[in-house]
Amino acid sequence: MSDSTDEVLIARCQQGDEQAFRDLVDRYKNLVFGVVARSGAEPGRVEDLAQEVFLRVHRGLPYFRGDAKLTTWIYRIMLNLLSQEAERRRGSREVTLDPGIPAHEPRTPDRAMSDLELRDRLGKALARLPANYRLLVAAHYLHDVKYEELAEALGLPIGTVKTHLHRAKKHLRALLETELR
Repeated sequence: MSDSTDEVLIARCQQGDEQAFRDLVDRYKNLVFGVVARSGAEPGRVEDLAQEVFLRVHRGLPYFRGDAKLTTWIYRIMLNLLSQEAERRRGSREVTLDPGIPAHEPRTPDRAMSDLELRDRLGKALARLPANYRLLVAAHYLHDVKYEELAEALGLPIGTVKTHLHRAKKHLRALLETELR
């Protein structure tokens, strides 16, 4: 992979350099696959959706002006695609989600079962969040995307992003509490 900056790679892509695009894909594939996988997409669709994100990036690069950071633009593409996907699946409640909680080496069989139950409960609760909240939670808490980057990608003030994340956590907490009853 190239050590070039995003700006250099974008300029090379805009000149038709396919290796530069492969370098961009290599640079951002873990981010894209991770966010898509944790957004509530059907497991069998994650790879297709991630590829669609990169296809849209490839198609849009000739028109990319650099007004925003590349990652911001990619987040915006992911948000639009995942919103379209959620719309397509509307009505289907069967969604699995790996919340990205690392599996710990259990000290006892009870601890292993407890970890599995927690991951399962959290995954089900995350899957029940509205798509925009799932994306925010996945990007911010599971991929350490900063408030500023989310705000820029979504075209929202930072305060609004923080409010949405607060509401998402509150909604998630309510879902988990309801499940415990």
